[in-house]
Parts: sequence; structure tokens; C-alpha cells
Amino acid sequence: MTDFLDTPQGRRIAYNRSAGSGPGIVFLGGFRSDMAGTKAVHLEEWAKASGRAFLRLDYSGHGESSGAFTDGCIGDWAQDATAAITALTAGPQILVGSSMGGWIALLVARALPQRVAGLVGIAAAPDFTEDAMWANFGPAERERLSREGQLAQPSEYDDAPYIITRKLIEDGREHLVLRDPLTLPFPALFLQGTDDAEVDRSVALRLLDHAEGEDIRLTLVKGADHRFSTPDCLELILRSIEDVLARTGD
Repeated sequence: MTDFLDTPQGRRIAYNRSAGSGPGIVFLGGFRSDMAGTKAVHLEEWAKASGRAFLRLDYSGHGESSGAFTDGCIGDWAQDATAAITALTAGPQILVGSSMGGWIALLVARALPQRVAGLVGIAAAPDFTEDAMWANFGPAERERLSREGQLAQPSEYDDAPYIITRKLIEDGREHLVLRDPLTLPFPALFLQGTDDAEVDRSVALRLLDHAEGEDIRLTLVKGADHRFSTPDCLELILRSIEDVLARTGD
């Protein structure tokens, strides 16, 4: 059953939470995704069967949460995740971030270091507003975004185009994690498919090279795409969470 949290910023966030032992698992979804996706639900079922605390949520402008998607930005969504973890979980958590959720997880870890026991990234996309969006816009697109405040882009997953806003790009620049030191003082395991058309494997390698920590690993899966939702991929995600939990001493 979906519940709602009113954040300190005045946004109403939809979430599903199940009780269990800690460290709990927090699933952070991707850009324009919601908490009803295949990976989120699969992990919740596993957590319930394992007696492990679990939380999944919709950022503002996503799923059942308040607000329009085009009003949101990386900073807002990181605040939503931080507020939910602060209010709805107890003790250190394992963050599982998919695509943009991998970026959000890194921002949460920076904001709440004492509340993060470990991290699993799935096709993590840190800094994508700058490196995958802005960097690939031509002069005409950049000028239109500046003049009109938004730009329509085709979607691989929907017939309707999605809207990129100037706010999203400008706010993204305030939350980049690959330009400054990035310390991950906990077990961190990143999963990346070689056939991912949205996040190139070079992003995963750059993140691996850039992050500092004693227990950071990257697993490349030949043939896996961005969804990373085949039965084999889902099983690998579960094994990765269990591995990170074991490395925390739980």
C-alpha cells in the first residue's frame, strides 16, 4: 500500500515501506521512472522474503508523488531521497541506485554519510545532465533551451517526447560528482551492461577510476542493456546486495 511523506521542502512523496532487519535496502529509481518498475518490485519481494527492511519511493514529479516532472531537477530529487531516508528508515542503509538513481545515491551518501552502509549501482549515470545531455546538444538546441527554457527530446521508452528544462541542466551543474573528490567509505558495487545504449561503459569506468575507497568494484555484464531487468540481471542484483551486506559485517 502506498503511503505519503511531506518533505521539509513542501513536496509530497509517495513511498512503499516494509519492515525488517537492518541494514535496510533503499531503492532509488531512474529518470522518469517510478517505484512500480520491475527492479524495485523484484527487490521488495526478495526483501520481504528475507526479512530485510525495504523502502522504494517516487521522486517529486514521478509516479504518484506531487508536482510536475518538468518542475523538478537533480537537487530536488536528491532532497526527496534524503528526506525519505531520514524520516522513514532507521540506522545505516544499503542504497541501490538505478541509472539516475545511482547519481542520487552518491549525493545521498555525501549528504548522509552516517546513514549509508553500502551501495549498489545499476547502470549508474552520474553527471548525465552535463555529460550526456548538454554535451550532445548542438548550438541550435543550446540556444533554444536558453531562449525557451525547455527542449523536447525523443524517448526510447515512450511514444511521447520528454522535456529537458534549462533548470534541469543548470541545477545538475550544482550537483556534479565526477569533478570533485568522491569518497565512498563503504562497500560499493557497480553493475554495467555492455549493450547499454543510454549509459556507456566508459561512464562506469570513469566512476570507478574517480571514486576513492577501499572496497569499490565494477562488474560488466556482456550483452545486458540499460533496463538490466532480465532474470539473470535481477539475480545478479540480488547477489550483489547480499555481497555488499556480507562486506558490511551484517
